[in-house]
Formats: sequence, structure tokens, C-alpha cells
Amino acid sequence: MGVFGRWGWNEGEHESYAYTEVDQTAQIGAGFNGRAWHRKWDRAGVVLVSNGISRVHQDYLALGGDGFLLGDGRLNYGREDIVETYYTLHAWRGIYPAFGLQHINNPGYNRDRGPVLVTTLRLHIEF
Repeated sequence: MGVFGRWGWNEGEHESYAYTEVDQTAQIGAGFNGRAWHRKWDRAGVVLVSNGISRVHQDYLALGGDGFLLGDGRLNYGREDIVETYYTLHAWRGIYPAFGLQHINNPGYNRDRGPVLVTTLRLHIEF
């Protein structure tokens, strides 16, 4: 078992195109290997994430401003809270499909949206 966390902050007055529109983020999670259920190469985990935007960013979006992902002129601000689970399966040699589920409250920092359930599928291949 492993535990991890991350914290990030931005003043919110400059647009970023690197990841997504997040000015504050905090997350904590835990990951497990599959030894307990006799699949030592499998992985499973859960992550709790809380993202926010600065007051300046909120005002900009509420006044009709557009970011590269956000903006419809009707921001009813709320922190975007996410619970994500994942399972990575060792299918064969270097092939690892991963299945996930995210529950997102206030997607896009808007209390008028969501909650939303998002399923994910990823594929990792090692040569």
C-alpha cells in the first residue's frame, strides 16, 4: 500500500494552458498492489481531490469571461470535488488496461452543474 498527496496554488490572474483551469488543488489518495488478491502486478486505488479558482477568476467567469475550458456567463461558484477510483489489470506481458470511475461535484466550479459520473479506460503498453 502507498499513500500520496499533492497541493498546488496559483494567484488566478494569469491563464494557464498546461493542464486545466485550477488555481488551488489538494489531493490525497492510496494505492494498492494486487498481492492481497493473488494478482501481484495489478493495481487499485482511490483519490480524493478538491479544486478551486481564485476570487478574481470567479468574477471573470461570472461576468461572461471565457477560459480555455470554462465560461458560460452564469457561474454559481462551488469547489470542484472529485472522488476517483481505478483498477489497473495486468492482462498479458506488458499490457495493462486500467478502468476508472470519477464522481465529480460542481464540475467546472459551478453548483448548477452535476454531480457527474465519468468512466475512464486507459491502456498502458510496455515494449
